[in-house]
Amino acid sequence: MIITLASLGLWICIAVLAVYTARHYFFTLNRLFGTHRQPYVDIVQADWPLLTVFVPAHNEARVIRDSLDALLNVDYPADKLRIVPIDDRSKDETRSIMREYAEAYGDRIFPFLRDDGTPGKAAALAEAMAQHPGDIFMVFDADYIPGPRLLKQLVAPFFDAEVGAVMGRVVPLNVGKSLLTRLLDLERAGGYQVDQQARMNLRLIPQYGGTVGGVRKVALEQVGGWNIASLAEDTDLTVRLVMNGWDVVYQNRSECYEEVPESWEVRIRQIQRWAKGHNQALVRYVAALISNRRALPWWQVLDGVLLLGVFIVPLILVLGWICTIVLFYAGYPPSWGRLTVLAISSFNTVGNFAAFFQVATASRLDGSRERIRMLPFLLLGFLVSTLSVARASMSRASWFRGRPVEWQKTERYRTLRTGVRRVGVNADAADGSV
Repeated sequence: MIITLASLGLWICIAVLAVYTARHYFFTLNRLFGTHRQPYVDIVQADWPLLTVFVPAHNEARVIRDSLDALLNVDYPADKLRIVPIDDRSKDETRSIMREYAEAYGDRIFPFLRDDGTPGKAAALAEAMAQHPGDIFMVFDADYIPGPRLLKQLVAPFFDAEVGAVMGRVVPLNVGKSLLTRLLDLERAGGYQVDQQARMNLRLIPQYGGTVGGVRKVALEQVGGWNIASLAEDTDLTVRLVMNGWDVVYQNRSECYEEVPESWEVRIRQIQRWAKGHNQALVRYVAALISNRRALPWWQVLDGVLLLGVFIVPLILVLGWICTIVLFYAGYPPSWGRLTVLAISSFNTVGNFAAFFQVATASRLDGSRERIRMLPFLLLGFLVSTLSVARASMSRASWFRGRPVEWQKTERYRTLRTGVRRVGVNADAADGSV
């Protein structure tokens, strides 16, 4: 009985992993040999809509000045742009910094200060957006630094009336700090340069990632606004937009620069939070997505299901390891043993290489072949992420709403800076395009 259950469990694990392996290869081959689809990138002159940029922050004194400086230097009509930094109960100097900038740029920066209500990024955005005008709402996390042309690049797709949300590319700015930051740079490259762009090419479902992107106000209102109970408000919004007929666009050349975790402890907390939020969205929406009455194309439904389930793959992989160990010590039935060994060997030979192939392809497309030397070290990041996500997925909070949502703070590493920079001093910043 034990052998039968372990064999069945192993075969199920192999089947699921094989689907995600095929997905990795399909996306990677599309980026190598397929047509690069970037239909809105050439829009540089237009009647730009009223844009409100929100920067939600909780204890972000180390980084908020750099973000506001960069936003003040963007190439966007001043009379069409409002910058709204949101302070939600910070205990450091975040609020006083926002007030400094409001005093210096009172016609462009409008701080939104919260002292009560539901905590968390989604709740802060929902409350602030209800009190500020704008045709397009854009969101940047407080540690992100946009280049001067980024806002126009992200707004351009909204001239297509079917577009509900837009996502740009995230690039680490502190790559050289540690082994971890170098590995995260590789992961980000694979996730955006290959995964997101392939979805865009294939007309699947690029994911709105909650930062470096925007949402159309009427689309946000139509789908019910932000889900303030979700740990992954970005994934939650992506699925609701798609199920309600809105397109999500990915702009690969629209780069913004972030500060990635520099310690493994911070990284583990971050990825566990992502896993719990994704799994909650899986439980909440997978059935509705499959049976969507708006008759989404089957390939979008499949891509949506695989997107929602991406954080249960590490748990399935761990279960597969457990089944393999059980079978090894319990002994195989002769008729099943050889086939099972063949399946495991085949997957280990071909399947485990898929993610490396994707990252190597991203490095090649970026013209950064030196990064390929870091590929062997991805095994370390893979093991840490697998075990961390598997552990998070085994908690009740990963599937159902547990304690109230609160700010999930990622530690910052920059040196605290003082003083307000004048517009124009940040002219040497990255230009927001590759």
